[in-house]
Amino acid sequence: MALRPSTSCHHRAAPFAPAAAASARPRRGTLRLAAASGPAAAPMRTRPDAAGRRRCECFDLHHQIVPYAEAFAWQKSIVKRRIGLLASGEDHSDTLIALQHPPVYTLGSDSNEEYLHFNKEDAPFEVHQIDRGGEVTYHGPGQLVMYPILNLRYHREDLHWYFRSLEEVIIRALKSAFSIRASRVEGLTGVWVGDQKVAAIGIRGTRMIVYHGLALNVTTDLAPFKLIDPCGIKDRGVGSIKAILQKESGGKEIDDRLLMDIAYNSLMEEFAELFQLSLDISPHCSFQ
Repeated sequence: MALRPSTSCHHRAAPFAPAAAASARPRRGTLRLAAASGPAAAPMRTRPDAAGRRRCECFDLHHQIVPYAEAFAWQKSIVKRRIGLLASGEDHSDTLIALQHPPVYTLGSDSNEEYLHFNKEDAPFEVHQIDRGGEVTYHGPGQLVMYPILNLRYHREDLHWYFRSLEEVIIRALKSAFSIRASRVEGLTGVWVGDQKVAAIGIRGTRMIVYHGLALNVTTDLAPFKLIDPCGIKDRGVGSIKAILQKESGGKEIDDRLLMDIAYNSLMEEFAELFQLSLDISPHCSFQ
């Protein structure tokens, strides 16, 4: 049975119930703003296998700009292959792709074009209507996009739980890496700092295999968001980690590449802990 496309914007939030194993883990030290102009962040390495953890193959392209159509086709090919393994019980590994996109607007399967402040036929950037839920959003350089492709049979067969779990990953990552206190907003999906949305979430599922994922504004140029009502929300703004840290520091200069590395490493660690996965960083990346 296919999962219904789920909205990335107007999905009513339920309280998050973390797994007992994740709640007992030790907290790491905090990388504050000073770290952004100090020592370089350590590169992400393959995590050692943890007993009882499901393997997750990770494709690390978090500094690469990957065309949206290629990344979408890549996700679809992985989902197709993994669905083919279900009958034989051979779907032994989840997948995670981390990357950036060139400027692009994406619309969910039932998106309303009234949230576009331009003619779709004469758009400032590429526009793609895809099979996730939710309204229009923007992707561009400086935004960290992570596409988990998970078989929820090995986690929890509950889309509400999955949405809340992705939000929790981001909330924990922002707190541990940047001392930014992010939160949810009742009735909406995503992660917020004050009234600014810093991360959007949209998914699609079929036979309990979920794909698409999350987009976190790290050093993103926020101007393209002004040409849309992001996720159909008209009364709230959009923010980025860089803008928040610069405001708090009185305009202190920040190394964009290092900021992206810190955000990536923190998200990966929180993702592995919350979903209890053993991350295996793959040296081979393919868009075929």
